[in-house]
Amino acid sequence: MAEILDGLKVSKEIKAEIKVEVEKILEGKKRAPHLVAILVGNNGASKAYVNSKVKDCEEVGFRSSLLKFPSTVSESELLEKIDELNKSKEVDGFIVQLPLPDQIDQEKIILAIDPRKDVDGFHPENFGKMALEMDTFLPATPFGILTLLERYNIETKGKDCVIIGRSKIVGRPMSILMGRKDFPGNSTVTLTHSYTKDIEEYTKKADIVITALGDPHFLKGDMIKDGAVIVDVGITRVDDDSPKGYYLAGDVDFDSCAAKASWITPVPGGVGPMTRAMLMKNTIIAYKTSVYND
Repeated sequence: MAEILDGLKVSKEIKAEIKVEVEKILEGKKRAPHLVAILVGNNGASKAYVNSKVKDCEEVGFRSSLLKFPSTVSESELLEKIDELNKSKEVDGFIVQLPLPDQIDQEKIILAIDPRKDVDGFHPENFGKMALEMDTFLPATPFGILTLLERYNIETKGKDCVIIGRSKIVGRPMSILMGRKDFPGNSTVTLTHSYTKDIEEYTKKADIVITALGDPHFLKGDMIKDGAVIVDVGITRVDDDSPKGYYLAGDVDFDSCAAKASWITPVPGGVGPMTRAMLMKNTIIAYKTSVYND
């Protein structure tokens, strides 16, 4: 039976470490790190996620601001606010919660963010630095996965790693990071996607499988080899007859995979909490490297 890669436990450890750093900053009579979140519209999942980030800021001692805009906000209004945040000496990092309404060009918004304050790690400058193995902000979910593998000392050097899903925020950056010259890294990486034929032919040979597909219970036990490490990024609401009316499911069929794997992340409680913790980590990195805090 697989051992659990406990993202909830590790995320609490990381936030406790950040809190100690913030306490030292405040003891030095400096201002607390400040994270701003921009929320457009009333998407329930987006609101819940942003509110959880505000709560995380409170836990570690950050100052946080939540800027809400109606779904009818114009692109120019949003760009004006981003320009204001870019120039503010009181803001260390900020995020624009995605997705955005149709009238707004998402790529234009991402490009407008100062890369030095891009704690989501989505700006092309930061993505390019990541690909070149330069110091930069890593996207929070891949950063969280790397940190989870590191904290549990999961061997990655020379291992075959299969990634399912090629999204810009998880699959594609993970394929780069797992192949980098570092730990975790130095893996031989295969990036699979919706056009990959016979995905199980790849997953059955993999030492590490990272899936970010959004397809509940996609990865079954008969698709992996004994002793594989399984990282499940997917989280989907599946309707059921419970009082809540749904349960949260990952991409992995947990029971069948846990019977064969050596390590596995649960859903919930695996990658999700790590994503939130690494946003806090990126924010304190932004604070410490800010020209306003020299």
